[in-house]
Amino acid sequence: MQNTNDTLTWLKQFPELSGLDEHAINLLSKYARIVEAPIGTIGYREGAPCGAYVMRLAGKSRVYKMSASGREILLYRVAAGETCVITTTCILGNSDYPASTVVEEAIRDVLIPAAAFHQLMIDSAIFRKFVMTNYGALISDLIVLLDEVAFHSLDARLAKVLLDAKSSQITRTHQQIADELGTAREVVSRQLKRLEQKGAVSLGRGQVEIVNRSALEKLANT
Repeated sequence: MQNTNDTLTWLKQFPELSGLDEHAINLLSKYARIVEAPIGTIGYREGAPCGAYVMRLAGKSRVYKMSASGREILLYRVAAGETCVITTTCILGNSDYPASTVVEEAIRDVLIPAAAFHQLMIDSAIFRKFVMTNYGALISDLIVLLDEVAFHSLDARLAKVLLDAKSSQITRTHQQIADELGTAREVVSRQLKRLEQKGAVSLGRGQVEIVNRSALEKLANT
């Protein structure tokens, strides 16, 4: 069990909660726990029950949806200082997870059991505002994803994925990129080859190098 000082330490990563009253802090001190997991750990699987609210202290995980044929599409990532919109949805609605998540960078999380979470939502306006503000922002991000999938071409989405890497050297396999886009590896390989032929990228084994960033930016905006 954590003491109050331990709770105050991790709360510093969430400045929106700085005004929590003593009752809320005592609830967190009594029930919240910190867990860690290495790369490759499955955080939750589709269909599993949701038992706790998650607040990320360190690391990163990928939340994805798997089709009946085994094809994966990235929904979003959860990084330090963030919460998980699907977890929030499930704990508020008392429903099972509709997607899965896997750790990409070793994580450190605060888990608040469902009963304590619901009590905090009732008792603390500050905690309630924190949860709903984060929830609203993450829902907006998901709507942007739906917009991209529904209305943007695959080559435009591919260009955006490459640009979002924030580096000219992208160490990622064609299969990993395909998983992020929710398509087949062969499709991504063909699209990358076309980009290489146009002089936008250079392809290597497990690596893509951006050669002409402006060309990708123009494609991403189409």
